[in-house]
Amino acid sequence: HNFFFQASNPGQFENDSDVLWQRGHVPETLVCHGRVGINTDAPDEALVVCGNAKVMGRVMHPSDSRAKQNIQEVDTNEQLRRITQMRLVEYDYKPEFASVMGIKSA
Repeated sequence: HNFFFQASNPGQFENDSDVLWQRGHVPETLVCHGRVGINTDAPDEALVVCGNAKVMGRVMHPSDSRAKQNIQEVDTNEQLRRITQMRLVEYDYKPEFASVMGIKSA
């Protein structure tokens, strides 16, 4: 299915008193003050997509090197000191998350 949003009232969608949509400060932007769910009526994060998502552009994340500057290699002794302070973990996904995401849980 293909979905799109169209607001008849620029400040808010019709029949939607719980989540406010409004125009952003930048032209041609739309802002939601709440959580958005696609294929779910119970989003527990700012955006939850239950299904595949296609991104035709870039996805930026704070750990992305494109968001950083002054990247320098750390002294070898400092690297070893930092490694000894790392916390290594193993984990299993919670069954409710694994089933929704199509992951086989242990």
